Amino acid sequence: MTSTWIAAHRSAVIDPYEAFELFEARGFTDQTVRQSLRLAGGGEALRVRFSNRYGKEPLRIGGAHLAVRTRASRIDPTSDTPLRFAGAEDTTIPVGEELVSDPVELPVSAGEELTVTLYLPGDTGLSTYSAIPYDVGHAVPGDRLSAEVLEDAEELSTGHYLTGVDVLAPEGTRIAVAFGDSWIEGAATTPGTDNSFPAQLGRRLTRGWIVNQGISANRLLTDAVGDHLLSRVDRDVLAVPGVSHVLVHIGLNDLGLPGTLAYPEPATERPTAADLIAGLRMLAARLHAAGLTVVASTIGPYAGAVYPGYDSEAGQAARREVNSWLLGADHPFDGIVDAAAAVADPARPDRIRAEFDSGDGLHVNDAGAKAIAAAVDVTLLDL
Repeated sequence: MTSTWIAAHRSAVIDPYEAFELFEARGFTDQTVRQSLRLAGGGEALRVRFSNRYGKEPLRIGGAHLAVRTRASRIDPTSDTPLRFAGAEDTTIPVGEELVSDPVELPVSAGEELTVTLYLPGDTGLSTYSAIPYDVGHAVPGDRLSAEVLEDAEELSTGHYLTGVDVLAPEGTRIAVAFGDSWIEGAATTPGTDNSFPAQLGRRLTRGWIVNQGISANRLLTDAVGDHLLSRVDRDVLAVPGVSHVLVHIGLNDLGLPGTLAYPEPATERPTAADLIAGLRMLAARLHAAGLTVVASTIGPYAGAVYPGYDSEAGQAARREVNSWLLGADHPFDGIVDAAAAVADPARPDRIRAEFDSGDGLHVNDAGAKAIAAAVDVTLLDL
């Protein structure tokens, strides 16, 4: 059977030099960084992807190892394998560039937890990073690449440099890319449980799988946290090997961030429903031009969000108008997921139901993510 490289894990990244710093940016000097991931699909071999997209200096990697994770920063030492780059165990990623490891002949399956450990010998400067990694990472001083456990490690709530894993899977394997904001990325779901809405939906599929390219606080039309969604299409969707379907949730932060205390844009810069609808039409057209099936989601409820200025009458009115359009006959998408209805309080539909609320009025918890996943007609993802 012929095999081909298919994405089995993805993590979209953010520029640490953005003016709006919602997540703490940081770098490393003479440190070992250990991060874990869970594969959405399996294959007979794998390769690992790294990024220095937003770095201002070349990123020297003094060594990189792959291992099976047991728990926290602990690995199975019998599985510890050096990654190589064009045959070498150390490498440098130029400013603005990506790097893919040499293939590792290691059969892997969906749901398997792996750990990637990097030794970063120099001063990295601020790192290209992910807002919500699969689980808490760990960092310790010096070269501890092969350590079974990183003792007295600093915990990392953000991900660094690690952007994906591809697996060598049967030709014809097709996957979906979940593309959007925190409701895609899984903010406020339990770290290390793979309980984001796309991950829980993926466990309902009978073939293929879903990789996650969400960025918490991302917007459709304007850069804020991460490049805006329309500018991410080529890199974070079209370049993903095996993609045939795209699952989109976006718009919350276009409506909520302008005017907040954290991001004090003038309220007049908040987009209108017409602006968002035009942007969504453009997004659908670009993805359809590439031959992809596109499933969009209604914008989730957020009335009562605890972040000052996020919830506004104008924003709520625009959300309702956009959602009505998405649920009507005039939208350009191949299917719609009514995420808003799946988690809304029936008595107050602009709010998240109490049992699905993470506690901030803006994000769903594990149970809320499960409710959204359960509301999806899986025939829309005919992988």
